[in-house]
Amino acid sequence: MINIGLDGVAPAPPVTYDSSREEIQEFNNGLEPVYTDVFAAIFSNVELPDGLTNETKTIIGDDGNEIKLYITKPADASVNMPAILHLHGGGMAIMKADDPNYIYWRHKLASTGLIVVGVEFRNTAGVLGNHPFPAGLNDCVSALKWVYDNKKELGISKIIVSGESGGGNLSIATALKAKQDGIVNYIDGVYAQCPYISNLYGKENTELKSLTENDTYFLRVDMLGLMASLYDGIDSKNPIAWPYHADTSMLEGLPPHAITVNELDPLRDEGLAYSDKLKKAGISVSTKIIKGTVHAAENIFPLEIPEIHNQAIEDIKSFSYSLK
Repeated sequence: MINIGLDGVAPAPPVTYDSSREEIQEFNNGLEPVYTDVFAAIFSNVELPDGLTNETKTIIGDDGNEIKLYITKPADASVNMPAILHLHGGGMAIMKADDPNYIYWRHKLASTGLIVVGVEFRNTAGVLGNHPFPAGLNDCVSALKWVYDNKKELGISKIIVSGESGGGNLSIATALKAKQDGIVNYIDGVYAQCPYISNLYGKENTELKSLTENDTYFLRVDMLGLMASLYDGIDSKNPIAWPYHADTSMLEGLPPHAITVNELDPLRDEGLAYSDKLKKAGISVSTKIIKGTVHAAENIFPLEIPEIHNQAIEDIKSFSYSLK
């Protein structure tokens, strides 16, 4: 058995909100290899499904930068099928779409009869940083436009934007930005897992109880706050960066959403609150609390909790095929 150090509480970060941006940046840069090593260990014994094809495309984004897209689809695809525009986790700060955990996730989704397009967007830290908001979001919107423009060539019937954690933020924010830009019709649905959307981390908030109740269960809230501070500032409530703060007028007219949260996740209540906001704005939304699990457990531990993992995959497929 591989010891990956998840059997205790992570130590407090060596920096705080009072530290310089450079110090916070250095701390976040150092997180990426730690997480990369953990996921490499977890997924070292996980086999990829057979019967799929892979293609890598490089497009030019709206900001003039190159963006890699990883396209995975069933090898025997004979009819148009829904596509998942997959935006990976990592707090918009770290990790890469070609990390083994995200390669596996895209392959597993594709094996159910979906086309999956992973986006290598810019981060605020790590090897794909230092690019604060809105760089990464702009890359996601650029990818959406490219996929929409190439639906026929790719054999795509519908586009669902999906991701977990920071990718849940970017999935929701891509829909908000698409509405702002007049292209919300490009998106047929949004499936956000454990979205990281409030920027209320480590600030003695009274709105989101799970930030206190579940602090240090896999995630430390103070670390979430330090990561968030690099995105667009410590006190930002910009709803395109932090969709928890969106008002009803911003939500009206959005496509159907599905939002899942983990019972033991500090981020649980912000996902539930956003789901409630969507309902009040008249948006079709389904909500699921995955009982007894920590942040993104259904993505991270396919061998340890296979039933929960497989159900999450099936739920995304079912949502995608249910859209009109």
